Amino acid sequence: MISYAECSARERLALLLDPGSFHEWLPPSERVTSPHLALLGVPCAFDDGVAIGRATLAGREVFVAAQEGAFMGGGVGEVHGAKLVGLLQRAQRDRPTAVLLLAESGGVRLHEANAGLIAVSEVMRALLDVRAAGIPVIVLIGGANGCFGGMGIVARCADRIVMSDVGRLAMSGPEVIEASHGVEEFDARDRALVWRTTGGKHRFLTGDCDVLVEDDVAAFREAAIASLDQPTPLTPATLEIEHAMLDRRLRALPSEESLGPLGDEAIALWGALGIADPQQVPELTVEAVRALRAGQPGA
Repeated sequence: MISYAECSARERLALLLDPGSFHEWLPPSERVTSPHLALLGVPCAFDDGVAIGRATLAGREVFVAAQEGAFMGGGVGEVHGAKLVGLLQRAQRDRPTAVLLLAESGGVRLHEANAGLIAVSEVMRALLDVRAAGIPVIVLIGGANGCFGGMGIVARCADRIVMSDVGRLAMSGPEVIEASHGVEEFDARDRALVWRTTGGKHRFLTGDCDVLVEDDVAAFREAAIASLDQPTPLTPATLEIEHAMLDRRLRALPSEESLGPLGDEAIALWGALGIADPQQVPELTVEAVRALRAGQPGA
């Protein structure tokens, strides 16, 4: 077993895809760097923290992007976002079997502010255009930095999300919530709390993640291959199903008053969704959690 979380972006590409099949566009040798970071005296990366290209997966052509969490937490800036948009626009033209996004990002790169925000919005638009063209977009989340901010929204725009139990997905990261609303609202140092509310098990049980896997590159590869032929049509009917799921989840969440001062929203929500002994979920294996969702009402 090789830990997906401990691999770099290029290590994931080498191990996940068919051996030797990855052809990178705009590699580090091209030296396409951020025009903003140098002006601020911030070190640049020659790939701006994301590798994009084409490859094969189980013999089938895919376009793929892998964000490097070790560079600025995988933050999206102007060039980083433009590379993702270019990949998605080329997918519309060349029509690969699927687009894979190996997401690891804290969201918009604060150093680039509005340029990063615009970039994320352009990525979302391009991703939805790819889906509308009938090309599935599959997001893999299992890096140490999680998938937060604008990239969290991008991920939820995809056809399918594959997460490991150590992966994290949310709109706002724990530190952002704590800084905005105080430690009483969310203690970012409480690792158990962080994983209960943003981790792979939670996202899988609440329907935000389609496939839950172990922290193993081989498990991610297997899930990605299985997802190639499981697109989610971008139609009014599928959107209505998604909205109905979100409405059920919202209505199931107990009120703050009923939770009490020591209440735990995640555990309460699992119970409201029909999970027996919800307090045991954090200690369960991935296989056991998958079985729990299979037994949920309406699953």
